[in-house]
Amino acid sequence: MSSAQRVNTWEISDSENEAEEDKPSSCVKLKQNTSADESKIEHSSSGRKRRKKRPEEQQDTKRTAKEKLKEEKEKLREEKNKLKEKLKEEKLQDRQRRKDAAVKLNLLKPENLIKSLTVHIHAVLLRDRGCDVLLRTLDGLQWRNRIDNEGLPNSISWTRQALQTEDEEKHEVIEEDQILMVISSDELEDMLRSHKTVNNLLIPIGEVHEGAESLLQHLYNSMNRTEGKVVTILVISHQRRSASWDEDELDFHLNEHHMDTEELLVHLQLYWNITVHFLSSWQEVTNHVVAVTKALSKRPYKALCVDPDLGFCMDGSWSAGVRVDRDGRGLAQVWTRQIQQLNRVSAAVAKTVTSAFPSPSLLLQAYEELPSGEEPRKLLADLTVVGGVNERRVGPELAGRIHRLLTSQNPQLLLD
Repeated sequence: MSSAQRVNTWEISDSENEAEEDKPSSCVKLKQNTSADESKIEHSSSGRKRRKKRPEEQQDTKRTAKEKLKEEKEKLREEKNKLKEKLKEEKLQDRQRRKDAAVKLNLLKPENLIKSLTVHIHAVLLRDRGCDVLLRTLDGLQWRNRIDNEGLPNSISWTRQALQTEDEEKHEVIEEDQILMVISSDELEDMLRSHKTVNNLLIPIGEVHEGAESLLQHLYNSMNRTEGKVVTILVISHQRRSASWDEDELDFHLNEHHMDTEELLVHLQLYWNITVHFLSSWQEVTNHVVAVTKALSKRPYKALCVDPDLGFCMDGSWSAGVRVDRDGRGLAQVWTRQIQQLNRVSAAVAKTVTSAFPSPSLLLQAYEELPSGEEPRKLLADLTVVGGVNERRVGPELAGRIHRLLTSQNPQLLLD
């Protein structure tokens, strides 16, 4: 028994030893596996650490981001600066335009523009002693004047210095369209004879006879050469002449050729747009020249300041007009104003009529639907006027006037 038991114990011990020996081996294996896993984890963690950026790289990325932000800010600053410069230039240009406009407006004022006008006097007029009155007056007013030998004889014309603007860049001197021709009664007789000779020879209007030259022929030649000129003839005589052309008030020389004079005046007025004024002295001629000079100095300023809009089309109630839009807004107010234009018609009465019939066509249609007689005339009489202390009606008198206004075919008919 003891041997058997010993064997068994050894067997058991051996198995136990083997089991015990096996256990540490398994533990070793586990340790090896864990070490391998730890090595893998260490390898993976070391790989992750390698993927992370280095401090230098991080600094570089930070620098690039800062540089980008800096560049963007600089671009924004440049754009803002450009915008500011552009606005500044626009303001300067606008200011310069306003300044130029103010300077131009100041130059165009009559008191300044008259200084640039020059009165051109033909040398032939100096033969008359009365011309000294004109020269002394121009010198006293400190106006520019010049003696010329060219152009229409016995003429007085005007020129002015051009402003340096877009319209007047090409012209240094602008010739005014007004021309005065100063003649005596004897020279007017010569013109009458020349005109009569031309009529007798049946020469067409505008053509010049080849005979002895006269003032009339010079005048025709000048009108044919230049277009747009307005010529006025001033006849100096020692006695005032009236527009009635009474023979008692005419000079002796004109008394003989009264019909011829009228014929010449009509011819000049119709075919050449030339007017003739009869003056008694050189003082009146001087006054006429001064008046024309002042009118020419005011012309550019008036043309610049004239408003092209019409008064009744302007906005605002002060202009006594009604604005009508394209959609028809405002027509009802126009219809009310039309009724209110009648005598003794208040705004309340006109509003009552237009409220009952919002348009003239509706009122006309109502008139046509009624039988002829007194009924159409009394259609509006019973309308109650809204407003005021006491209630009242439109009345038959006003109803009849409105009926005549819309139905009458006589433009000369008195409504009241």
